[in-house]
Amino acid sequence: MSGHSKWATIKHKKGALDAKRGKMFTKLIKELTVAARMGGGDPGGNPRLRKAIDHAKGNAMPNDTINRAVKRGTGEIEGASYEEVLYEGSGPSGTLFLVEGMTDNRNRTVAEIRKIFEKHNGLLGGGGAAGWAFDKKGLIQIPKANTNEDQLMELAVGAGAEEYTDAGEEWQVTTPSDALTIVLDALEKGGVAGAKGNLGFLPKTKKQVSGRDAEVALNLVETLDDHDDVQNVYADFDISDEELARIGA
Repeated sequence: MSGHSKWATIKHKKGALDAKRGKMFTKLIKELTVAARMGGGDPGGNPRLRKAIDHAKGNAMPNDTINRAVKRGTGEIEGASYEEVLYEGSGPSGTLFLVEGMTDNRNRTVAEIRKIFEKHNGLLGGGGAAGWAFDKKGLIQIPKANTNEDQLMELAVGAGAEEYTDAGEEWQVTTPSDALTIVLDALEKGGVAGAKGNLGFLPKTKKQVSGRDAEVALNLVETLDDHDDVQNVYADFDISDEELARIGA
């Protein structure tokens, strides 16, 4: 599995891209609220909030909904108070998982995440159970039609990106965690539209899985990702295209 948006590719191949808009909006609202609470309600001085707003608008979220989420974060209006959580666990064949979430009830969420792992031949571990197998990186996606390899070399790599890959319909750019905003700004100033980026985790090495273990690991990712309190799921397993085709059939 190549690139850091492999889960999107897997979902596409399995025909699972038609997620309910309500679930997407729930996750976007949480990110808007937490970003505003942590860095203030002015997107001009809060890069995380600016990215969250761009992401929300890109998913057709109404401006009123965005503004209410920001105001909840700044305390201008009442609402649930979310906190960020990170869960570490293992799945079939020794696969490792990091699960980023936002919750207003830690006890409820951890119990539900633990149950999901257990139903998929996995185990929710403590701090350090899986984090050692991943590096925190800046992850950027750019629509393929919006730039070319020469621009990526000049703008992205010139601003500190580590590498870029051709992922079919998009370019994927990896940066050091502290260079994400710098590279995004360089792309924007260079006239590259549609670049979206966030901090995430990349596995240091990948485990090849197949057969029943591949199916269970894939279902674990999808079930975790479908949980309302989960923002992102990262795993260290790899599935061949042939195996994906078999599972998708």
